[in-house]
Amino acid sequence: MAGGSAAAALARALEALDLGDAADKINFIPQDFFAELCEQVIQHLNHKISGVNTVELCQRLQTSGTEINVGDLAKIANIISFLFSTAARNSLSTEELVTTLGNAVSTLPKHAVQVIRHVWNDQGKSISVSEDARNTATVGQFIDICWKLGVAMSSDTCRSLKYPYVTVTLKVADPSGQVTNKSFEMTVPQFKNFFRQFKEMAAVLETV
Repeated sequence: MAGGSAAAALARALEALDLGDAADKINFIPQDFFAELCEQVIQHLNHKISGVNTVELCQRLQTSGTEINVGDLAKIANIISFLFSTAARNSLSTEELVTTLGNAVSTLPKHAVQVIRHVWNDQGKSISVSEDARNTATVGQFIDICWKLGVAMSSDTCRSLKYPYVTVTLKVADPSGQVTNKSFEMTVPQFKNFFRQFKEMAAVLETV
């Protein structure tokens, strides 16, 4: 059966992804937070949100007393995304998906299996598996930008600098859906060049 071979291939891939290690981390995530993570993954796969905000989720988890870092949570989100997208591509039923998980990972906590079963049963069929969408998802997606103006007062080699600089933070969703912040500093001449290039892009867009 096609479903059987697809499930076997998924099981092998899950083993290669070291889901056993991720399953240990999932044990520490409360069911409601894990459900929210799965919901965000589904929404990202359906192009309803730009990405899974693992930074914000991790901060909330840590505030609630759960010891987990952003890297571990991002790995779990990536595995869930792979799980759902592969299951959608191969039209796996809820039972096939849950059985595959059980065969591949015996340590996955029951509350996580229940969440995956519920989310996939409720929303799995809505996932878009367009080949074009998969082929074009190779670059990050811009979400937001913020900036601030600062003045460098001194350094190790100079006691009085007093030169202005601009700090820019870009919020970007990478192709896997993880939301990250990219920060960099620019001198005033660099910022003017940066601004000029944006004006040039805007002028070109006006002609489209």
